[in-house]
Amino acid sequence: MEKATFAAGCFWHVEEVFREVKGVVDTKVGYTGGNVKNPSYEKVCTDETGHAEAIEITFDPKIVSYEELLNVFWKIHDPTQMNRQGPDIGKQYRTAIFYHNEKQKKLAEKSKKEQQKNYQDKIATEIVSLKDFYKAEEYHQRYMEKMNNNPINNLINKFRH
Repeated sequence: MEKATFAAGCFWHVEEVFREVKGVVDTKVGYTGGNVKNPSYEKVCTDETGHAEAIEITFDPKIVSYEELLNVFWKIHDPTQMNRQGPDIGKQYRTAIFYHNEKQKKLAEKSKKEQQKNYQDKIATEIVSLKDFYKAEEYHQRYMEKMNNNPINNLINKFRH
């Protein structure tokens, strides 16, 4: 098993997409890229810790390659946005690839260079070495899955259709 770590806006939505990728064994949402040990969601939201909301993916490279995960990463957000994704604004929502080793770094840099051809604006995605990953509070883990399985949401969705 290998790990990959990405930041692409609100980690709830990023996790939801990657959980559906065949070969992804596990996901954790959390905080990385900052300057405070063991940050809380409340601290990260102040934009003072320097952390990004990120997802740590455990994947089976025999089933899904790191390059394929990078392709998913590029498709699910706007990498030209600086410190924001859609309505979410702040450094915690920045776009970043946190590599775990030199091979991932090279693949990420190559991928970014290729992706730049698809955008008129400069890609803002950082490619940085992963230092520490702090798992977010339990209520953030698989948040969208929890909301989709919430009986009240199920009832609301029933009347929407």
